[in-house]
Amino acid sequence: MMDFTQLPHGDITLTNVTVPACLIGQEGDLIRTDVSISGGRIAGPQPIAVDMKGAMVFPAFVDMHTHLDKGHIWPRSPNPDGSFMGALTTVRADSSARWSAADLRPRMDFSLRCAHAHGTRAIRTHLDSIAPQDDITWPVFRELQAEWAGRIALQAVCLIGCDKWTDDSGAFGHTADLVAETKGGVLGMVTYPMDDLRDRIRGFFAQAEARGLDADFHVDETMDDSVETLRDIAELKMETGFSGRVVVGHCCSLSAQDEGRAMDTLDMVAKAGIDVVSLPMCNLYLQDRTPQGTARTPRRRGITLVHEMRARGIRVSFASDNTRDPFYAYGDMDMLEVMREATRIGHLDHSRSDWTTSFLTDPAASCGFEAPSLAEGAPADLVIVKARSWTELFARPQADRIVLRRGEQIDRRLPDYAELDELMRT
Repeated sequence: MMDFTQLPHGDITLTNVTVPACLIGQEGDLIRTDVSISGGRIAGPQPIAVDMKGAMVFPAFVDMHTHLDKGHIWPRSPNPDGSFMGALTTVRADSSARWSAADLRPRMDFSLRCAHAHGTRAIRTHLDSIAPQDDITWPVFRELQAEWAGRIALQAVCLIGCDKWTDDSGAFGHTADLVAETKGGVLGMVTYPMDDLRDRIRGFFAQAEARGLDADFHVDETMDDSVETLRDIAELKMETGFSGRVVVGHCCSLSAQDEGRAMDTLDMVAKAGIDVVSLPMCNLYLQDRTPQGTARTPRRRGITLVHEMRARGIRVSFASDNTRDPFYAYGDMDMLEVMREATRIGHLDHSRSDWTTSFLTDPAASCGFEAPSLAEGAPADLVIVKARSWTELFARPQADRIVLRRGEQIDRRLPDYAELDELMRT
């Protein structure tokens, strides 16, 4: 679909636009204002004015939890039953058989082109890093990071299960070095119950601290209310005095726990200064699945306790997570879709008026990306939609949106899935 209008080139003022008040430092919900562009940046008023008739304007988005290396393998490796274990075993089989540099690069680049066309300017991706995959994937990521510089800022997090963690004398020591040698690299791990989990987390924090790295965990992605590794992470961050940023993703089991216990855990998370990223689309897809062939409506949906977190001052973000792979069969690296679905799934409406920050400034702060902004002097990297209100925004996919990079309207044509056909042959 074509952009809903074609803007003039050069220095202009977009008059009569709608912006969330929280993005311009004001109180309230949505505000009508003007946004001016000069030299590719937000500027003071310009002589050429375009009446935007109430169109909503956002800074370009930040997608802080993705899996570019898994993206788009569904046609050759679908999840057999939609379950978490089905996803895990299917991805492991696909990666061990297929994840060469020649396979990874085009799939990762495909996802980046989708994200760019939809209006995203910064992405953090988790990369499966169990040896020998780490020595294959991280060089590919570095190449893409360099190629996409100036269009999408990229960070990567190593992804291993806590049972695969080793100290520096083992395989994970080499992986941690690969991360440290990569611009913006982040040390990552999936936590789940183990007898010596706390010792492993201590060792993990020590490795990150020694290399000056931040930490990003996949945590408690289950509806088993007895799984509470989030408490271990919060306690050990405080015990060790770890100085880097810590992000935890998923935290699904909180939604199934006793209210008092869950709130106590959140108090610990707030005290520890840990940030949270919620992945509601993927969690809805995987959680509370029943065995294949059983017709049962899911009861528990897995989204973490985002309202209770924000009430405690915990920084909360939302992100895409997986894209067309066994962990999530859908998605297109579109943060407007994430915003729309998170609002519906998490009942973000009828609560606070600043949830917009959870798709923009909050993930940027959690990752250390440049903050998206509508302030004068900020890059004119904008997403403009014809919608004039929240209900208009979330009622449609906004496929005719305008995306500006450095003040210029970009070509938003999405890559054709057929480009990947050769990689999907089994």
